[in-house]
Amino acid sequence: MAAKEKINLLEVIPCRSEHITAKREGETMVLSFPRFKYPWMQRFLVPKGMSKELHVQLEEHGTAVWELIDGKRNVREIIEKLADHFQNEEGYESRVSAYLSQMQKDGFIKLVIPVA
Repeated sequence: MAAKEKINLLEVIPCRSEHITAKREGETMVLSFPRFKYPWMQRFLVPKGMSKELHVQLEEHGTAVWELIDGKRNVREIIEKLADHFQNEEGYESRVSAYLSQMQKDGFIKLVIPVA
């Protein structure tokens, strides 16, 4: 049995999930996604007058990260591009990495391992 290969988070490529829509509102982005996976659930389980989608407003830093997720840049490249935005503050790299990991857990993005 082959040993599991370790994956460097800085080398993975974040990609936006297909079911997420993003809209700019002023200086920030608002992400929207369906309350339920299946349309029939939305029809029967969402009360009249209530939105069929949930909305999450990203703050300034989250918006900056979201705008750099294009399915081509890896995490390292995104962190490098954000250096000026974060004014090279100490530890911002780990903040961005943790933020991307949380976005992946929440289903907003997928982390794709590049094929060598």
